[in-house]
Amino acid sequence: MKTPKSGLDAAFVERQRQYLLRLRASLVAAAEATESDEAEVKGDRGGAMEAEDDAQELDALERDGNLVVRDTQRLERVDRALQKIEDGTYGLSDGSGKPIPRERLEAVPEALYTLSEEESRERNR
Repeated sequence: MKTPKSGLDAAFVERQRQYLLRLRASLVAAAEATESDEAEVKGDRGGAMEAEDDAQELDALERDGNLVVRDTQRLERVDRALQKIEDGTYGLSDGSGKPIPRERLEAVPEALYTLSEEESRERNR
């Protein structure tokens, strides 16, 4: 791990790294559990099911799928934040290179942009 260029102290960055590693493990475990549940549900389709049961099951799978997509996107941000720690650029925006306030990093350790940049990106989606 290189010295941070963001002005953040090394102890803070290390705490963030440890948190991000735990968060990453949790996201990976959740994705694996969801995939396992989905495979189990698909495997149980052998018997006759009522249309309402099918609809409810499909709805649940769709909601789970949306959560998996969100978790996958978050996992990508976590991986990027961990890479930035290794590069010594953690705490600097991927967009502008400006420092991300420590308070934001405490609230959202995987933040890659300042709050105003993130809001702008959300509006443009």
